[in-house]
Amino acid sequence: MAIRAVVWDIDDTLFDYTTADREGMRAHLAAEGLLDGYGSAERALARWREITEVQWARFAAGEVDFATQRRDRTRVFLGRDLTDAEADGWFERYLAHYEAAWALFPDVLPVLDALAASHRHAVLSNSSVTVQDRKLRVLGLHDRFEIILCAAEIGVSKPAAGAFLAACDALGLAPHEVAYVGDHPEIDGRGAADAGLLSVWIDRGGPRATAVPPAGPRRIATLAELPALLGPDTRFGAPSTFG
Repeated sequence: MAIRAVVWDIDDTLFDYTTADREGMRAHLAAEGLLDGYGSAERALARWREITEVQWARFAAGEVDFATQRRDRTRVFLGRDLTDAEADGWFERYLAHYEAAWALFPDVLPVLDALAASHRHAVLSNSSVTVQDRKLRVLGLHDRFEIILCAAEIGVSKPAAGAFLAACDALGLAPHEVAYVGDHPEIDGRGAADAGLLSVWIDRGGPRATAVPPAGPRRIATLAELPALLGPDTRFGAPSTFG
């Protein structure tokens, strides 16, 4: 059966999160007079990303709420006690620099235009609607998607099958009628494949790139390859151009 809808991850799939996070934090630390205290910008950025992953995992597991994980990221990173107001203020100043660096990948708008008439489109993110709805509006993509689902609101995170099936249910489609496109080979790629969707891993050559992709997802190097994968014969063995 033909693929009728595409469900999209956002960060590092449509939106260049890695670059925005790096440049935003670099500018923020410089403005706060903290850059030299970490030895190098790269070391500071690596520490920030490490803390972010740990605190976000706590939020995804339901251990803390969204505001608390932000405050705890700030407190751990700075290594000192802060009031909620102090932590919120520091994080808001970071966000201003981060958002100034927001940008789409250059292959996003062309592929959305190419698929606009042929496929329905939705979003499934492991973030929260609080974050992603605004991001999509600022980036000019919000109206491209009929459904926006996030783990914080649906109560289940990728790679659990329930997250992908929630997107299918929201679209009123069976999993085999839906493609999922994401940048993480396991969370997005294997997770969507295991849930029965046509799984497409967009491997942009970043830190998650591996020599051999996990079993299940189709691997592409650019979203320009996606339309060919959504053709009627691609679910049954047609290779991508990337391997």
